[in-house]
Amino acid sequence: MIARDQYLHKILSFKDQPLIKIITGIRRCGKSTVLSLLKKYLLSNGVSAKQIIAINFESFAFSEFTDAQKLYLFISKQIIPQNKYYLLIDEVQEVTNWEKCINSLIVDFDIDIYITGSNSHLLSSELATHLAGRYVEIPIYTLSFSEYLSFNAHYKTVISEDTRKQFINYLRQGGFPIVHTSSYSEESMYKIIFDIYSSIILRDTIQRYKIRDVELLERVVKYVFSNIGNTFSGKNVADYFKSQFRKIDINTVYNYLYALEGAFIIHRVSRYDIKGKELLKTQEKFYLSDISLLYATMGYKDTLISGVLENMVFLELKRRGYNVFVGKLDSKEIDFIAEKTDLKIYIQVAYKLENPETIEREFSVLLSINDQYPKYVVTMDDFWNESIQGIHHCHIADFLLDNSY
Repeated sequence: MIARDQYLHKILSFKDQPLIKIITGIRRCGKSTVLSLLKKYLLSNGVSAKQIIAINFESFAFSEFTDAQKLYLFISKQIIPQNKYYLLIDEVQEVTNWEKCINSLIVDFDIDIYITGSNSHLLSSELATHLAGRYVEIPIYTLSFSEYLSFNAHYKTVISEDTRKQFINYLRQGGFPIVHTSSYSEESMYKIIFDIYSSIILRDTIQRYKIRDVELLERVVKYVFSNIGNTFSGKNVADYFKSQFRKIDINTVYNYLYALEGAFIIHRVSRYDIKGKELLKTQEKFYLSDISLLYATMGYKDTLISGVLENMVFLELKRRGYNVFVGKLDSKEIDFIAEKTDLKIYIQVAYKLENPETIEREFSVLLSINDQYPKYVVTMDDFWNESIQGIHHCHIADFLLDNSY
């Protein structure tokens, strides 16, 4: 089991604090592993096995406790009053009204609670009402490029020492941990990922949001996947379907996008007007939780390479805790404005800077921003590697491994 220290450290920073630690992320991204690593840490740091209550709702052993009251009774029977306990629950969304059970446990016992969930709407307004001020969300993502290299070094017997060659493999394979624990063929790997995708679509979208027209949902998915890196609205989707002689209501489009976000299949990124200093409500972008979902469902498409690279940069920024926006400066677009605390960076992503026009397009918009925050142009150019007026140009593999931002 490879330690994913980045996440474990975040979780441990809240250890024994009166907050419910809610660990979220797409299915099979590694949430259960992080919870296992946490249990291992507790056991090796003075916590006895009797103090740890671990429940995994993907196991049939706990299938009878998917009701809040039954779960509360099951847990409370294992607790001796005045003793300290650690509760680890995997896939808590399987429990009806789970938040009421968790809230009662916090009130009634000396218990430190860690739960995982595969739905981004776990913390909807209704749930937040019960848990107001009592939780912290810790998102987990599929493997970063750095983690991918660690997995390769651990599980693979023959690996390239060339980081950029390894990046090409990462580009084609994505970051679901399971496909990097053995030497799968590309066909087998995409079969595994497609099965993960199918499970998510069925359990976390169709069933959870009671979607009836599955074929129409799949068409919306393909539209989104085919438009990585492009801004669009619900109306754009509806108009596209109309051109294909298939009618779809705009509200239905937004409901489907909401469901896909809820299942962590996609992430929505809003646009930010730099001059007006406001978020714009139209023409958002959507990125995948892992680029391998695209290949497993639609095959590898060279024409989408720019969007795929954007997707990889977006996920890396999210892993590092940035709030990410698409920038608008007059009629120009900045691929990403990323902010956290007092930090801000601007990023343009392109496949290659193949001609003066492309160089002008990618650099000029960043040169138009009058502040001193770092600015990057990220590409897959192997030999063109220089800065222009303080704007850093770098290969995407180097950017993903750079710890300076």
